[in-house]
Amino acid sequence: MDVFEAIVERKSIRKYKKSDVEDEKLDKILESARIAPSAANRQEWKFLVVKNQETRDKLVEAANDQKFVAQAPITIVACSTESERVMPCGQHAYTVDLSIAVSFMILEATELGLGTCWLGAYDEDKVKDILSIPKDIRVPAMFTLGYADETPVTRSRRDLDQIVCHEKYE
Repeated sequence: MDVFEAIVERKSIRKYKKSDVEDEKLDKILESARIAPSAANRQEWKFLVVKNQETRDKLVEAANDQKFVAQAPITIVACSTESERVMPCGQHAYTVDLSIAVSFMILEATELGLGTCWLGAYDEDKVKDILSIPKDIRVPAMFTLGYADETPVTRSRRDLDQIVCHEKYE
């Protein structure tokens, strides 16, 4: 599978098989984050791999009661170890850097035949309490990981001419 195929095939999975994810596959997914680009190559991040069922059960409440968080065999929590740096473009570096790294991990997971769901609905402070994450560390992203037990339909997307402008914003 090439990168574009992984992009096309990726779906948000909310139903997982009870199968464990092989260590080799998990390592490759984590390696894709390690080598992802970051602002000034600072790599100001840490990724928590959560496999413990009791901990994942607690994360359900922090994730707005999304039950599939406990069902997926792994949840990966992306943490920023430095959250104040602002790039010259005005964006906080950590949100961009961790979005890139998580996207790389999700695409690698897709290539390896695994399903994921990027979580945006969660209480950051509750996640920090559950996982003993220091208060000054930000958690801009987390996602579930495992073997899909569903095949979601492809959702419609806008046409390119609706989302692309050339030379100036129109």
